[in-house]
Amino acid sequence: MARDTRNRILVTSLLLFNEQGEPKTTINEIADEVDISPGNLHYHFRRKSDIVDALMAEFQADAPKVLAPPISERVTVDEFWMFLHLLLEFTAAYRFLFRDLEALTAEYPQVGRSMTHFAKGLQAVFELYLIGLTRNLVLRMDLTDASVVGRNLAVIALFSERFDSLKKKSRSADDSALRVAQSILSVLKPFAAGGDAANKLAELATRYGE
Repeated sequence: MARDTRNRILVTSLLLFNEQGEPKTTINEIADEVDISPGNLHYHFRRKSDIVDALMAEFQADAPKVLAPPISERVTVDEFWMFLHLLLEFTAAYRFLFRDLEALTAEYPQVGRSMTHFAKGLQAVFELYLIGLTRNLVLRMDLTDASVVGRNLAVIALFSERFDSLKKKSRSADDSALRVAQSILSVLKPFAAGGDAANKLAELATRYGE
């Protein structure tokens, strides 16, 4: 029973953090949403920082699934899309980390360390997928291109929502994910090497731009 309550607190906290941001979410608000007393919540988590620590532990446990390198040296468009789909699901699940990054890293140094490792790993994995797509004749790209484009794709994946917020454009998690997918696929279109796989890449970009 105690374990169930702890999990409910974490799930509710994550939902509230994603909806309104961690800085704007209070312990009492979390307790109200879980329908428990603040004292019961404090039994499981003495401070909000303890909840953030627990969520970061889950983030770190899930991240290796996203950062796994391609299985083969030659990557298909479908394999790249599956990776991108997994990445977008993951970043949507922990949306608050990317939206409130400066405030979180100032308050919780461990968040900054974890996000630095994740960002570096994501850039490296994007680069491996680009090299694999090139070896499979889907893209035409040299190693320098792969390094630069891999970095650009990681920036788009992690920080597009923050850029939209600067333009005062609020998007749902689903809309943001579609926007990121379309942006990433559009970046790759000029590197298309021709053929059926490249046409599929262009078709995907067009579909997610609608």
